[in-house]
Amino acid sequence: MMTDFSKLFGQMMEQGQKMAAEINPSMATFSPAGFDKMFPSMTKEYMDMIWGNAFNKDGLDAKTRLLVVLAGLTAQGVQAEAPFKMTVRHALEAGATQKEVAEVIYQMSMLGGLPAMSKALDFANEVFAEQQEDSE
Repeated sequence: MMTDFSKLFGQMMEQGQKMAAEINPSMATFSPAGFDKMFPSMTKEYMDMIWGNAFNKDGLDAKTRLLVVLAGLTAQGVQAEAPFKMTVRHALEAGATQKEVAEVIYQMSMLGGLPAMSKALDFANEVFAEQQEDSE
């Protein structure tokens, strides 16, 4: 059933798509899938430096910080695929293992629910598969 709000939202989305196509015709077919792959992973040393170890030598290391971020993103239901996948890539670069990433995601099933956990695991497995392909 279409409510007045859903009709208005649909019209706003349609108008936005038309505007984007008029401004840049290639935007009419733009898909954000894979957009996250355009951004390189930072090195572990750089992540340690920017996330506190330069200012708080006894603070969390980049690996731990990124696992905490993955936990939060999972508990929220993985609302955005690209940032989640980038965080998985960064966590792996910072020294996390695939098993540790999966464990953090599993732990969040109690806070975010099983659908959130499943979605997060699917995205994490896609990153693991990409890395496997890249190493072959």
